[in-house]
Amino acid sequence: MENFNFTTSDSSMFILTGIPGLEDAHIWISIPFSIFYIMGLLGNFTVLFIVGKDLHGPMFYFLCMLAISDLVISTSTVPKMLSIFWFNSREISFSACLTQMYFVHSFSGMESGILVAMAFDRYVAICNPLRYSTTLTNSVVAKIGLAVVLRSGILALPYPFLARQWPYCRTNIIPHFFCGHIAVVNLACADIRISSYYGLFDLFSVIGMDGFFIAMSYTQILRAIFRLPTKDARLKTFGTCISHVCAISVLYIPDIFYSLIQRFGHNVPLNLRILLSSVYQMVPPVLHPIIYGVRTKQIRGRLLQLFTHKKI
Repeated sequence: MENFNFTTSDSSMFILTGIPGLEDAHIWISIPFSIFYIMGLLGNFTVLFIVGKDLHGPMFYFLCMLAISDLVISTSTVPKMLSIFWFNSREISFSACLTQMYFVHSFSGMESGILVAMAFDRYVAICNPLRYSTTLTNSVVAKIGLAVVLRSGILALPYPFLARQWPYCRTNIIPHFFCGHIAVVNLACADIRISSYYGLFDLFSVIGMDGFFIAMSYTQILRAIFRLPTKDARLKTFGTCISHVCAISVLYIPDIFYSLIQRFGHNVPLNLRILLSSVYQMVPPVLHPIIYGVRTKQIRGRLLQLFTHKKI
Protein backbone atom coordinates (compact mmCIF):
# COMPACT_ATOMS: atom_id res chain seq x y z
CA MET A 1 0.00 0.00 0.00
CA GLU A 2 1.42 3.39 -0.98
CA ASN A 3 2.35 5.90 1.66
CA PHE A 4 1.06 9.47 1.44
CA ASN A 5 0.72 12.71 3.33
CA PHE A 6 -2.73 14.11 4.03
CA THR A 7 -1.35 17.61 4.30
CA THR A 8 -1.14 17.70 0.50
CA SER A 9 -4.42 16.01 -0.43
CA ASP A 10 -7.83 15.95 1.19
CA SER A 11 -8.91 13.20 -1.21
CA SER A 12 -6.51 10.62 0.22
CA MET A 13 -8.00 7.36 1.36
CA PHE A 14 -7.77 5.33 4.51
CA ILE A 15 -8.07 1.56 4.44
CA LEU A 16 -10.13 -0.02 7.23
CA THR A 17 -9.10 -3.61 7.88
CA GLY A 18 -12.11 -4.80 9.84
CA ILE A 19 -10.81 -7.25 12.42
CA PRO A 20 -7.16 -8.09 11.61
CA GLY A 21 -6.32 -11.77 11.80
CA LEU A 22 -9.96 -12.82 11.53
CA GLU A 23 -10.53 -11.98 7.86
CA ASP A 24 -11.57 -15.54 7.05
CA ALA A 25 -14.27 -15.33 9.72
CA HIS A 26 -15.65 -11.92 8.72
CA ILE A 27 -18.78 -13.43 7.13
CA TRP A 28 -19.56 -15.44 10.25
CA ILE A 29 -18.81 -12.51 12.56
CA SER A 30 -21.15 -10.32 10.50
CA ILE A 31 -24.15 -12.53 11.35
CA PRO A 32 -24.45 -11.60 15.06
CA PHE A 33 -23.35 -8.04 14.30
CA SER A 34 -26.09 -7.55 11.70
CA ILE A 35 -28.65 -9.12 14.04
CA PHE A 36 -27.63 -6.73 16.82
CA TYR A 37 -27.80 -3.78 14.45
CA ILE A 38 -31.29 -4.69 13.23
CA MET A 39 -32.45 -5.25 16.81
CA GLY A 40 -31.08 -1.83 17.80
CA LEU A 41 -32.83 -0.13 14.87
CA LEU A 42 -36.15 -1.83 15.57
CA GLY A 43 -35.97 -1.25 19.32
CA ASN A 44 -35.07 2.43 19.16
CA PHE A 45 -37.49 3.26 16.35
CA THR A 46 -40.21 1.49 18.34
CA VAL A 47 -39.41 3.62 21.38
CA LEU A 48 -39.53 6.77 19.25
CA PHE A 49 -42.82 5.70 17.66
CA ILE A 50 -44.54 4.83 20.94
CA VAL A 51 -43.34 7.92 22.81
CA GLY A 52 -44.08 10.24 19.88
CA LYS A 53 -47.58 8.86 19.48
CA ASP A 54 -48.83 8.33 23.01
CA LEU A 55 -46.45 9.28 25.83
CA HIS A 56 -45.42 12.72 27.04
CA GLY A 57 -43.32 13.95 29.92
CA PRO A 58 -39.68 14.78 30.74
CA MET A 59 -38.51 11.18 31.20
CA PHE A 60 -39.97 10.15 27.84
CA TYR A 61 -38.42 13.14 26.08
CA PHE A 62 -35.01 12.20 27.50
CA LEU A 63 -35.62 8.62 26.44
CA CYS A 64 -36.26 9.80 22.88
CA MET A 65 -32.97 11.69 22.93
CA LEU A 66 -31.21 8.55 24.12
CA ALA A 67 -32.82 6.52 21.33
CA ILE A 68 -31.74 9.05 18.69
CA SER A 69 -28.18 9.03 20.04
CA ASP A 70 -28.09 5.22 19.92
CA LEU A 71 -29.34 5.24 16.33
CA VAL A 72 -26.74 7.77 15.20
CA ILE A 73 -23.82 6.02 16.92
CA SER A 74 -24.64 2.59 15.53
CA THR A 75 -25.55 3.86 12.06
CA SER A 76 -22.34 5.90 11.78
CA THR A 77 -20.19 2.77 12.18
CA VAL A 78 -22.04 -0.52 11.67
CA PRO A 79 -23.05 -0.18 7.96
CA LYS A 80 -19.42 0.50 7.01
CA MET A 81 -18.30 -2.40 9.16
CA LEU A 82 -20.78 -4.74 7.45
CA SER A 83 -19.67 -3.52 4.01
CA ILE A 84 -16.13 -4.51 4.97
CA PHE A 85 -17.29 -7.94 6.11
CA TRP A 86 -19.61 -8.62 3.17
CA PHE A 87 -18.10 -6.79 0.19
CA ASN A 88 -14.49 -6.15 1.25
CA SER A 89 -15.24 -2.42 0.84
CA ARG A 90 -12.39 -1.12 2.96
CA GLU A 91 -11.73 2.36 1.56
CA ILE A 92 -12.90 5.48 3.33
CA SER A 93 -11.95 9.04 2.36
CA PHE A 94 -10.14 11.26 4.80
CA SER A 95 -13.13 13.63 5.04
CA ALA A 96 -15.57 10.77 5.62
CA CYS A 97 -13.23 9.36 8.25
CA LEU A 98 -13.13 12.66 10.13
CA THR A 99 -16.92 12.98 9.88
CA GLN A 100 -17.41 9.49 11.28
CA MET A 101 -14.94 10.30 14.07
CA TYR A 102 -16.87 13.43 15.03
CA PHE A 103 -20.27 11.73 15.08
CA VAL A 104 -19.04 8.79 17.17
CA HIS A 105 -17.39 10.98 19.81
CA SER A 106 -20.03 13.72 19.94
CA PHE A 107 -23.01 11.37 20.27
CA SER A 108 -21.18 9.19 22.80
CA GLY A 109 -20.77 12.29 24.96
CA MET A 110 -24.40 13.18 24.31
CA GLU A 111 -25.56 9.83 25.66
CA SER A 112 -23.65 10.46 28.86
CA GLY A 113 -25.25 13.89 29.24
CA ILE A 114 -28.70 12.41 28.66
CA LEU A 115 -28.13 9.95 31.49
CA VAL A 116 -27.31 12.90 33.77
CA ALA A 117 -30.58 14.54 32.72
CA MET A 118 -32.42 11.30 33.50
CA ALA A 119 -30.74 11.18 36.94
CA PHE A 120 -31.98 14.73 37.59
CA ASP A 121 -35.46 13.66 36.52
CA ARG A 122 -35.39 10.78 39.02
CA TYR A 123 -34.05 13.09 41.74
CA VAL A 124 -36.90 15.58 41.32
CA ALA A 125 -39.53 12.83 41.01
CA ILE A 126 -38.45 11.13 44.25
CA CYS A 127 -37.08 13.95 46.40
CA ASN A 128 -39.46 16.75 45.35
CA PRO A 129 -42.48 15.01 43.81
CA LEU A 130 -44.87 17.90 44.48
CA ARG A 131 -42.63 20.25 42.48
CA TYR A 132 -41.99 17.85 39.61
CA SER A 133 -44.39 19.40 37.10
CA THR A 134 -43.27 22.96 37.89
CA THR A 135 -39.54 22.12 37.91
CA LEU A 136 -39.29 20.00 34.76
CA THR A 137 -41.42 22.02 32.41
CA ASN A 138 -41.18 21.60 28.64
CA SER A 139 -39.05 24.75 28.50
CA VAL A 140 -36.60 23.40 31.08
CA VAL A 141 -36.39 20.03 29.33
CA ALA A 142 -35.68 21.78 26.02
CA LYS A 143 -32.90 23.86 27.62
CA ILE A 144 -31.37 20.75 29.21
CA GLY A 145 -31.48 18.97 25.86
CA LEU A 146 -29.86 21.93 24.10
CA ALA A 147 -27.13 22.13 26.73
CA VAL A 148 -26.39 18.41 26.33
CA VAL A 149 -26.18 18.74 22.54
CA LEU A 150 -23.96 21.86 22.64
CA ARG A 151 -21.59 20.41 25.24
CA SER A 152 -21.04 17.15 23.39
CA GLY A 153 -20.77 18.86 20.02
CA ILE A 154 -18.20 21.39 21.24
CA LEU A 155 -16.09 18.85 23.16
CA ALA A 156 -15.93 16.56 20.10
CA LEU A 157 -14.84 19.35 17.70
CA PRO A 158 -11.10 19.12 18.54
CA TYR A 159 -10.97 15.45 17.52
CA PRO A 160 -11.21 15.94 13.73
CA PHE A 161 -9.21 19.19 13.87
CA LEU A 162 -6.36 17.53 15.78
CA ALA A 163 -6.42 14.52 13.48
CA ARG A 164 -6.40 16.77 10.42
CA GLN A 165 -3.29 18.69 11.41
CA TRP A 166 -0.93 15.71 11.63
CA PRO A 167 1.15 14.51 8.66
CA TYR A 168 0.30 10.91 7.72
CA CYS A 169 3.32 9.49 5.93
CA ARG A 170 3.65 6.02 7.48
CA THR A 171 0.68 4.07 6.24
CA ASN A 172 -2.98 4.57 5.38
CA ILE A 173 -4.11 1.28 6.92
CA ILE A 174 -6.30 1.61 10.01
CA PRO A 175 -6.45 -1.71 11.90
CA HIS A 176 -10.09 -1.20 12.85
CA PHE A 177 -13.60 -1.11 11.39
CA PHE A 178 -14.24 2.58 12.07
CA CYS A 179 -12.28 5.83 12.42
CA GLY A 180 -11.78 6.24 16.13
CA HIS A 181 -9.61 9.18 17.13
CA ILE A 182 -6.72 7.22 18.63
CA ALA A 183 -6.81 4.59 15.87
CA VAL A 184 -6.34 7.35 13.26
CA VAL A 185 -3.76 9.59 14.95
CA ASN A 186 -1.60 6.58 15.83
CA LEU A 187 -0.80 6.48 12.10
CA ALA A 188 0.69 9.98 12.11
CA CYS A 189 4.42 10.48 11.78
CA ALA A 190 4.46 13.22 14.41
CA ASP A 191 4.28 13.71 18.16
CA ILE A 192 0.59 13.10 18.88
CA ARG A 193 0.70 13.54 22.64
CA ILE A 194 -1.68 16.50 22.47
CA SER A 195 -4.27 14.28 20.76
CA SER A 196 -3.82 11.56 23.35
CA TYR A 197 -3.98 14.04 26.23
CA TYR A 198 -7.12 15.66 24.87
CA GLY A 199 -8.78 12.27 24.46
CA LEU A 200 -8.05 11.46 28.11
CA PHE A 201 -9.23 14.92 29.18
CA ASP A 202 -12.49 14.46 27.29
CA LEU A 203 -13.00 10.97 28.69
CA PHE A 204 -12.39 11.87 32.32
CA SER A 205 -14.03 15.30 32.22
CA VAL A 206 -17.24 13.98 30.64
CA ILE A 207 -17.41 10.65 32.47
CA GLY A 208 -15.97 12.15 35.65
CA MET A 209 -18.26 15.18 35.71
CA ASP A 210 -21.33 13.23 34.63
CA GLY A 211 -20.53 10.43 37.06
CA PHE A 212 -20.20 12.99 39.86
CA PHE A 213 -23.61 14.53 39.15
CA ILE A 214 -25.22 11.10 38.83
CA ALA A 215 -23.64 10.00 42.12
CA MET A 216 -24.85 13.17 43.86
CA SER A 217 -28.36 12.62 42.52
CA TYR A 218 -28.46 9.04 43.71
CA THR A 219 -27.05 9.97 47.11
CA GLN A 220 -30.05 12.23 47.62
CA ILE A 221 -32.40 9.67 46.09
CA LEU A 222 -31.20 6.90 48.42
CA ARG A 223 -31.49 9.21 51.45
CA ALA A 224 -35.10 9.95 50.48
CA ILE A 225 -35.85 6.27 49.89
CA PHE A 226 -34.44 5.17 53.26
CA ARG A 227 -36.67 7.72 54.98
CA LEU A 228 -39.79 6.01 53.62
CA PRO A 229 -41.79 4.21 56.34
CA THR A 230 -42.13 0.70 54.85
CA LYS A 231 -39.94 -1.76 52.97
CA ASP A 232 -42.52 -2.11 50.19
CA ALA A 233 -42.55 1.65 49.66
CA ARG A 234 -38.75 1.73 49.52
CA LEU A 235 -38.58 -1.11 47.00
CA LYS A 236 -41.34 0.36 44.84
CA THR A 237 -39.67 3.77 44.77
CA PHE A 238 -36.22 2.41 44.02
CA GLY A 239 -37.78 0.25 41.30
CA THR A 240 -38.46 3.42 39.32
CA CYS A 241 -34.68 3.93 39.12
CA ILE A 242 -33.69 0.42 38.01
CA SER A 243 -33.98 1.18 34.30
CA HIS A 244 -31.76 4.22 34.64
CA VAL A 245 -29.14 2.35 36.70
CA CYS A 246 -29.02 -0.41 34.06
CA ALA A 247 -28.68 2.17 31.26
CA ILE A 248 -25.76 3.78 33.10
CA SER A 249 -23.99 0.42 33.48
CA VAL A 250 -24.61 -0.53 29.84
CA LEU A 251 -23.06 2.73 28.59
CA TYR A 252 -20.28 3.59 31.04
CA ILE A 253 -18.67 0.20 31.65
CA PRO A 254 -17.94 -0.61 27.96
CA ASP A 255 -17.06 3.05 27.26
CA ILE A 256 -14.43 3.32 30.01
CA PHE A 257 -13.09 -0.16 29.34
CA TYR A 258 -12.77 0.46 25.59
CA SER A 259 -11.10 3.87 26.00
CA LEU A 260 -8.54 2.58 28.48
CA ILE A 261 -7.81 -0.52 26.39
CA GLN A 262 -7.23 1.67 23.33
CA ARG A 263 -4.60 3.73 25.15
CA PHE A 264 -2.97 1.35 27.59
CA GLY A 265 -3.87 -2.18 26.46
CA HIS A 266 -0.87 -2.68 24.20
CA ASN A 267 -0.39 -6.21 25.49
CA VAL A 268 -3.97 -7.15 24.60
CA PRO A 269 -4.16 -8.82 21.14
CA LEU A 270 -5.35 -6.36 18.49
CA ASN A 271 -8.26 -8.48 17.27
CA LEU A 272 -9.50 -8.84 20.86
CA ARG A 273 -9.31 -5.06 21.38
CA ILE A 274 -11.37 -4.51 18.25
CA LEU A 275 -13.95 -7.12 19.25
CA LEU A 276 -14.25 -5.39 22.62
CA SER A 277 -14.78 -2.05 20.87
CA SER A 278 -17.65 -3.60 18.93
CA VAL A 279 -19.35 -4.24 22.28
CA TYR A 280 -19.07 -0.51 23.01
CA GLN A 281 -20.59 0.30 19.60
CA MET A 282 -23.38 -2.28 19.43
CA VAL A 283 -24.56 -3.37 22.87
CA PRO A 284 -25.98 -0.09 24.31
CA PRO A 285 -28.25 0.61 21.27
CA VAL A 286 -29.67 -2.91 21.63
CA LEU A 287 -30.07 -3.01 25.40
CA HIS A 288 -31.38 0.50 26.09
CA PRO A 289 -34.79 -0.01 24.38
CA ILE A 290 -35.06 -3.49 25.92
CA ILE A 291 -34.33 -2.13 29.40
CA TYR A 292 -36.87 0.67 29.14
CA GLY A 293 -39.38 -1.46 27.25
CA VAL A 294 -39.38 -4.07 29.99
CA ARG A 295 -39.08 -1.81 33.02
CA THR A 296 -41.32 1.13 32.03
CA LYS A 297 -44.98 0.29 32.56
CA GLN A 298 -46.29 2.85 30.08
CA ILE A 299 -44.03 1.67 27.25
CA ARG A 300 -44.70 -1.98 28.06
CA GLY A 301 -48.42 -1.33 28.01
CA ARG A 302 -48.28 0.46 24.65
CA LEU A 303 -46.19 -2.38 23.22
CA LEU A 304 -48.76 -4.94 24.31
CA GLN A 305 -51.51 -2.78 22.86
CA LEU A 306 -49.57 -2.42 19.62
CA PHE A 307 -49.10 -6.16 19.16
CA THR A 308 -52.45 -7.38 20.49
CA HIS A 309 -54.61 -4.54 19.11
CA LYS A 310 -56.49 -4.56 22.38
CA LYS A 311 -57.18 -1.63 24.61
CA ILE A 312 -55.17 -1.93 27.80
